[in-house]
Amino acid sequence: MTDDRALIKSLIADVQDFPKPGVTFKDITPLLASPQGFKAAVDQLVASAPGEIDVVVGMEARGFIFAAPVAVALGAGFVPVRKPGKLPRPVYEEAFALEYGTETLTMHRDAIKPGARVMVVDDVLATGGTIGATAKLLRKLDVNLVHVAVVMELSFLNGHAALDETGIDSYSAILTV
Repeated sequence: MTDDRALIKSLIADVQDFPKPGVTFKDITPLLASPQGFKAAVDQLVASAPGEIDVVVGMEARGFIFAAPVAVALGAGFVPVRKPGKLPRPVYEEAFALEYGTETLTMHRDAIKPGARVMVVDDVLATGGTIGATAKLLRKLDVNLVHVAVVMELSFLNGHAALDETGIDSYSAILTV
């Protein structure tokens, strides 16, 4: 494990029984509070980008935190994927299952030009629902989803298999737990 990865891992706290009994929540707020740790995570995500990226997409809410600085570092635009009722113009929407519930994501119908090279960035890959739904939204926009990068993959939830089902073939995680 590189020094950056060791630092990142040391700054993610386990919170038992949150948001419900039996769930161990991975709390990234200590990572965000550390200038060195946060920078290391953003640098690792940037380094995973395969070539030129036109747009970085981040999902509400913690994906925003990492995707926006990755976009700036790559000289790319940033597009948010939001929960219903948060975007003011016509949207596409996609429902999906979470580790502990269901959710719907939306994206402006004109958010990204067709053919753009897109990288999706999120904090955690758990069941794959959030990233899978985002990939489906991106397909509706006819863009080229070239890479997905996350800070942490929860391998015991088998989210990587869900990504395979959506046709995502370029993926990286800083940490796998």
